[in-house]
Amino acid sequence: MGNDETFIERHILIGLIVSEEYLEEVYEIWNPRLIKSPVARKVSSWCLEYYKTYQEAPGEEIESIYFEKLRKGDIHRDLAEELEEDILPGLSEEYERSDTFNVAYLLDRTQKYFSERNLSLHQDRISGLMQDGEIEEAEDLANQYAPLEKNMDADLDLSEEHTLDRVHKAFSDTAKPIVEYPGAVGEFMNEQLTRDALVAFLAPEKTGKSWIMLDLARRAVSQRLNVAFFQAGDMSEGQQLRRLGIHLARRSDKERYTKTQYQPVKDCKKNQVDTCQKEVREDTFGLSGDAPMSEKEAREELTFPQLTKLHGQNEGYLPCHNCKEYHQAENKYGAPWFKKIDPGSPLGATEAEKIFKEYFIQNNRQFMLSTHPNNTLSMAKIKNHLDRWYRKGFVPDVICLDYADLLTGEAQQYRHEQNEIWKGMRSLSEEYHCLFVTATQSDAASYDQATLNLSNFSEDKRKFAHVTAMFGLNQEPGDREKDIGIMRLNKLVIREGGTKGQVSILQNLKRGQPVLTSYW
Repeated sequence: MGNDETFIERHILIGLIVSEEYLEEVYEIWNPRLIKSPVARKVSSWCLEYYKTYQEAPGEEIESIYFEKLRKGDIHRDLAEELEEDILPGLSEEYERSDTFNVAYLLDRTQKYFSERNLSLHQDRISGLMQDGEIEEAEDLANQYAPLEKNMDADLDLSEEHTLDRVHKAFSDTAKPIVEYPGAVGEFMNEQLTRDALVAFLAPEKTGKSWIMLDLARRAVSQRLNVAFFQAGDMSEGQQLRRLGIHLARRSDKERYTKTQYQPVKDCKKNQVDTCQKEVREDTFGLSGDAPMSEKEAREELTFPQLTKLHGQNEGYLPCHNCKEYHQAENKYGAPWFKKIDPGSPLGATEAEKIFKEYFIQNNRQFMLSTHPNNTLSMAKIKNHLDRWYRKGFVPDVICLDYADLLTGEAQQYRHEQNEIWKGMRSLSEEYHCLFVTATQSDAASYDQATLNLSNFSEDKRKFAHVTAMFGLNQEPGDREKDIGIMRLNKLVIREGGTKGQVSILQNLKRGQPVLTSYW
């Protein structure tokens, strides 16, 4: 059996073993003759028998089924050896990933593979008759060919009862995020972080686009998702690995960034100015300083030097975000405060290697990093990488591209080239049924704006037509928010839902932490 057949049949087996949804979709159109490998055919029959009896995937029970078949002598020795060497090892890892299993992509691959196998088997029968001199029979058989009956294609007859299952699935799956953030930023953004989505971040140059994408990719892989991260020339492989290591270690490799420092934490403007009388308040007094201040000053105007001075004058002060009103977006209670931290010694090569080993290798977290020089990566190359990784058994749940403006295309005009690139990214999100995340640079006018809007696109506004969501990354002109560690996100384009509101995230990029916490 060819390598491509081996890979797809192994993936089909994994789907049958771990996914009830996959079993439900393929059960009605299953035909064992379409499976080439005797081992895959045997194991798939066990899964289908189990599903018919219990209406669920066998999961870890597949090992018990195997040993019971082996005890009864129902398995040939050669078959048993292949099962123990090639199929059963590593299945425990697939069980752990079953709740994030990319069913839609495997169904697409299964449909294509079954169609190819059905046609190939029909051609083999015609060739056999021709070799035997049975020309008329071969012609009759050729005329009798019928495409594979299937219920997984693009056509949907809404007059048929079984389509109601598709309706139920559409409403159940559409709003389910595959990557989740906690707190206010999660409420603000999670709904858009779904399969089949193209999400982009718009920001001026050097505003932290790469950090945000790296944070999202790391959260995705920690939530048992397969991540493909394409670096299109903004950083070298070494720079990307160092940045990822700093992010994981929460510590810089530079001595100047590992000294005692102020790190932002979330607080409440009413707590700071002492206008809160709630019993759940962390303490009973606010900030004392050189002069009284308003809630607006506490939330929007205090600078880094002013905050650090207040921090020194109020050693016993406790930040607070205890009440339910604090977590309601319309109230806008959030305000920044500081805590002093000592990050420790600079991150070195030996410790970084240990961190990568513990985080990725020992936990079997699938993170594919592909780094390319500037002006060399195209959508065609990305697709080639994904196809090659698929043959190794890797299917992405999340694709991150840092960043879209650096891709090359085939259109003669740059503007049209960018439109084709954004169409290509959207197509990949749908083909792989994954979340595709990228970033794009805003125009020159954005450097003088506190908050981005739809007029701040660069090159071609048609990119807005292809995304399912685009968020702006905002910091005021000047250094107030940047020095404190505040980044504001706003919604520029949301395919489903409104675009009102902002959320503030607190950062410490000296420690590689673009999202420490968030508030409304």
